[in-house]
Amino acid sequence: MKMPLPMNPAEISVPEGLRRLRVVTHRGGVARAADDWVAEEVPVALVFNGISHAVMMATPADLEDFARGFCATEGLADAQELRSVEVLPGCDGIELHLEVSAACEWRLRERRRTLAGRTGCGLCGTDSLGQVRQALPALAPRPFTPQALARAQHELREAQGLQRLAGATHAAAWCDADGHARLVREDVGRHNALDKLVGAMQRAGLAAGEGFVAITSRASFEMVQKTARLGAPALAAVSAPTAMAVELAQSCGLLLAGFVRGEDLVAYTFPERLGLPPAEA
Repeated sequence: MKMPLPMNPAEISVPEGLRRLRVVTHRGGVARAADDWVAEEVPVALVFNGISHAVMMATPADLEDFARGFCATEGLADAQELRSVEVLPGCDGIELHLEVSAACEWRLRERRRTLAGRTGCGLCGTDSLGQVRQALPALAPRPFTPQALARAQHELREAQGLQRLAGATHAAAWCDADGHARLVREDVGRHNALDKLVGAMQRAGLAAGEGFVAITSRASFEMVQKTARLGAPALAAVSAPTAMAVELAQSCGLLLAGFVRGEDLVAYTFPERLGLPPAEA
């Protein structure tokens, strides 16, 4: 839930990615002028060795994490191939200049595409059906508890600074086996939030297989695919998955739980890893 703005906005620490506006509220039949926070959304271009590859709409925060995570989850460049990331603000948006290896640049030229990204869109610009499904690792099974998934969603909500002040944002967290949120990233786009999380984990050197991912959105096909590419064995979503997401999770060995609210949840794959009985046919 969005937090009411205090009388003096200087009283709070404002996370990067917000803008203060003067608005008029109408509550209980009373109109009054007030200050309010809104989430920023800007075009972010990813430029590989001088070649523009993708333009996404994103929150202008944690952009190096976004660049690294996008490379990893889209299968564009691994950590060894990505040499550096430079963030260059401009009049029309922000450019992320990525220096990659020659081998990576050749692959990008072969598969070049332009993404006209819209918020909430994950496959914009994919120019063939063959690009949708990526080769994914077989994930090692790991048990968790419903209590750990519940704790993860609670701590994820508590860590959402942008959401509390402005609304309009999603978040993704990497949680340890007990459900403690160790890293959290936010963005106006759910895919972007997960990419930022992946990039932050890469820079922190965290082992994804030791915990799981919790998200504030539905579990779409691409959210499952990105989690599997990360190597996390489970994905806990506050909302529902799609049928294609469940099919993909089953095939790669990902524990997929939806509607994780309190200690309630729906196990769409591998319920035995949560200590639950198998689904009846």
